[in-house]
Parts: sequence; structure tokens; C-alpha cells
Amino acid sequence: MVILRAANERGRANFGWLDSAHTFSFGNYYDPNFMGFSALRVINDDRVIAGAGFDTHGHRNMEIISLVLDGTIAHRDSEGNVAHLPAGEFQLMSAGRGIRHSEFNPSETGGLHFLQIWIQPDELNTPPGYQQKRFERTQPVQPVITPDGRDGTLSIRQDTVISHVRLEAERIGYGLSDARAYYLHVARGELVVRIDGQELTLRDGDGLAIAGESMIDLAAGAQAEALLFDLPAVDFHD
Repeated sequence: MVILRAANERGRANFGWLDSAHTFSFGNYYDPNFMGFSALRVINDDRVIAGAGFDTHGHRNMEIISLVLDGTIAHRDSEGNVAHLPAGEFQLMSAGRGIRHSEFNPSETGGLHFLQIWIQPDELNTPPGYQQKRFERTQPVQPVITPDGRDGTLSIRQDTVISHVRLEAERIGYGLSDARAYYLHVARGELVVRIDGQELTLRDGDGLAIAGESMIDLAAGAQAEALLFDLPAVDFHD
């Protein structure tokens, strides 16, 4: 089964300094049909103007992932982590029993564009944690976050693998498990997806929820970038 989540149907919030698109219900945006998918709770596509950002605020019991597409995030948290997250790097903050942090666009002139993702953990009230890393492309579908941190990936507290999809004018087949759930989110570019007898052209912000399938075919005529979430099984009617 495959469900398309079109970019132009996402929830929106615009506060002047922040323009955000919500794949799933978030903040003042509520859609009972899009409350998350398996352990994936949030995909926010955020654009922040120069010199602005999120003031210090708290989180608990959530695995929070950021991928910067353009610009830089200046990060500071209550565990003493102070870092800059440039374009192309992944950040994984495990909120655990509680953490407070701020995120700002430190540029005086340029905008910040990033994805913020929330994954529900399989353990509660654990110690907070912080990880950050850039992954050079070694394969078109490259694991970057795994439950056990294997092969230098970031380690997440959930039975989930997040892969960075980077195609360069190529076509690939990628095997899936019909006992798992998957979510594909296109960050930028144009991706042609063949699955379950369908051919779909996905562009920036489009997504696919997938269950009960064993293969996906991905093709790009030029550079395309996406995230593929390999998640615990889910009933689409949950």
C-alpha cells in the first residue's frame, strides 16, 4: 500500500521570521489523517530569515533530527553542547528525560533552510544525548542513523533506520521488507518512483507512506535528495 502526501497539501505556519510546512499535525495545524506514521511523528520543512531563530525551549522523550539544506544552525543546549550545523550535516538530539535548547540562523544576510524530524523513542526518560556528523556519499541510498550506530552512523533510540538518498542522474532498485513500514520524503529535486505498479513523480516536499511492499525503484534525471525512513510495521488504519 502506498499513500502520497503532496507538498502543497501540508500544513503551513508563517510567523514572518519562520515559514514552516508540516507533513504531520504540529502546533496549530491538526489533521486526524496525518498524525504521524509508525514511530515518525514530525517532518517540518523550516525556513528561517537571517538573524532569527527558536528561543530556548524544552523537549522530553523524543529523538530530534535536523538536516540543514541551506545555511547554518547555531545550536546551544542545557547539556553544554554548543555547535554550528552547516548544510549537509545531520544532528541527532535525544531529549530523553528532558533537555532545553535554542536554534538560530547566525547569518546576517542569508536564510536558513532545514528539515526537523521527530521520532518517538522506544525507551523513556533516558539521559539526553547529542550527535552530529557529515556523511560523504558512498552509495545512492546510504544509512546515516541506525539503532546501533553501526558503520559510523548516528545512534537512535528506536527500531528505525534513516537513509540519505542522493541520486545523480541514475536509476536504482531498492529492496524493502513487507513486514516493515517506510516513509520517503523528497528534500529537493525531482524523483521518479515506481512502486506497486504505479509511477509517481515526486518533487520538493512530497512524501510517500509505504507498507506491505518488497521493492521500490528510484530514478532522477539530475541531482535529487531525499530521506528514506525504515520504521516498525504499522496499520494504515491506526
